[in-house]
Amino acid sequence: MRKAKYWINKLQLTPHPEGGYFREVFRSKTELLTSGLPSRYSNNRNAVTSIYFLLKGNDVSKFHRLKSDESWHFYAGSSVSIHIIDKAGIYRTAKLGPDPDKDMYFQYTIEHDHWFGATVDLSDSYALVGCTVAPGFDFEDFEIAERSTLLEEYPEHSVIIDKLT
Repeated sequence: MRKAKYWINKLQLTPHPEGGYFREVFRSKTELLTSGLPSRYSNNRNAVTSIYFLLKGNDVSKFHRLKSDESWHFYAGSSVSIHIIDKAGIYRTAKLGPDPDKDMYFQYTIEHDHWFGATVDLSDSYALVGCTVAPGFDFEDFEIAERSTLLEEYPEHSVIIDKLT
């Protein structure tokens, strides 16, 4: 099995603010005008964007949320657990990985405005995934969670909040 370093070099990935490594691979030339978008968007957006995203075994994707829906696609390495706290405060996980017989998804979509982060299931491995965002990703739409704020709002999820903030 290839190592994380191979993929980081091969795909020219760089550190991501939420943790892990990434590289944008597609940004649609089709532009969606603010007038046709939901009110949560303050500017025009590309129709869709996509990235490669890699987490090393002990890395985490910190809790964050987007104004757009984001689909994760499994490519290589270990399965990954996506940790989600939805708008109602309900916590759940989704496994992204290579084995549907073990309740893993090849693709999973996180709805906009849900807090989510991820962990690699095998600490001596890595997870290489793709992420597709529609309407397209803009850092203006990206918010990393503050631990104190999430703990105040969702104290019942303190263990995972402590781990992913």
